[in-house]
Amino acid sequence: MSATPRSTRSKPKNPGSQSALRQLNQQRIIETLMGGPSTQAELARQTGLSTATVSNIVKIMLDSGLASTEPITSSGRRALNVRLNSNGAVAVGIDFGRRHLRVVLASLSYHVIAEESVMLPLGHQADNGIQAAVGLLEKLLRESGVDRSSVVGAGVGIPGPIDRRTGTVAQGAILPEWVGINILQHLEETLRIPVFVDNDANLGAWSEVTWGQHSGVSNLMFMKIGSGIGAGLILNGAPYYGNVGITGEIGHATIHEQGLVCRCGNRGCLETIASTTTMIELLSRGEDPPLTPADIVRKALNRDSATLRVVDDAGLAVGRALGNVANLINPEVIVVGGPLAGLGDILLDPIRRGLIRHAVPVIGETTILTMSSLGDRAEALGAAALVFQHAGIRKP
Repeated sequence: MSATPRSTRSKPKNPGSQSALRQLNQQRIIETLMGGPSTQAELARQTGLSTATVSNIVKIMLDSGLASTEPITSSGRRALNVRLNSNGAVAVGIDFGRRHLRVVLASLSYHVIAEESVMLPLGHQADNGIQAAVGLLEKLLRESGVDRSSVVGAGVGIPGPIDRRTGTVAQGAILPEWVGINILQHLEETLRIPVFVDNDANLGAWSEVTWGQHSGVSNLMFMKIGSGIGAGLILNGAPYYGNVGITGEIGHATIHEQGLVCRCGNRGCLETIASTTTMIELLSRGEDPPLTPADIVRKALNRDSATLRVVDDAGLAVGRALGNVANLINPEVIVVGGPLAGLGDILLDPIRRGLIRHAVPVIGETTILTMSSLGDRAEALGAAALVFQHAGIRKP
């Protein structure tokens, strides 16, 4: 889709070395094969590589199990058709959070090969987060037996707005230490693979129409409720980015004009009422250490009265904000995701009440409201799907 961000290629380290050149050439062949099987002659024409180079690289790929061949007849002559095996092209999905990092490896068949998440210190610097991602990626590649040359790219989710004009993290990110950093350039220089960067809520929306249960939905809104609150939009079948790429900042919709001051500088934003940060502050009085989002889910499921009240108040505020957005774009489906997804109807019911109260009746009645089935994996899975989408690969 034309609305998605474009990646710039970073230069590999030691670009003149034989191993670096061979890896680059192999990556070009893999990217070509992602569009479908090709003969070696076709691969040479499409990549601009010599037939001898293509033949050598295909042999390496066959020996390592990245590709397979089958005899065909092309233009009246016998030839070998080369096709990628299911793990022959691997996409990386990376989800950075305020306190977490998740990395997934996914195959062409949209199968998760490996994944792992780790905690990050609050207030971590971008360089520290990126180095942690590199270490976790290398660990997953090593443990799953995936050759690094089969990695065709990485999709990366950032919990904040990305200015598409500059590729920098814009003001308002839940990671203020990352603001102003050209995250695309930093990631490509460090990972040494093509990188596609997007807001985490946008990737959550993308995951729902690729990995999730809503592949046939053309107008969908994904709302992530976490330390911050944001939304990703799929409109008329394509991600919506607006003018400079900063959309879905529903967490900064004003709910109470005389409310608490928000980190954005305004008062009474939705985040000051319904984020997990606010819920933790309200429920952690007298608690040492403070509660976590997982604790909120556990206490609510155990019918703790204070937790249920806080979740209900938050849900009503979220529903009010969603009602205004639904009146504007009339989505078919609204999916709620984030670390509170395990609450299910405990959170969905007050959101639904707020939505119906503040939306035009016919919109409130016809909009499907559901919890994400992908849990806290949604953003990382959407990031991996973004890589395949750029290569024109759709879920089988």
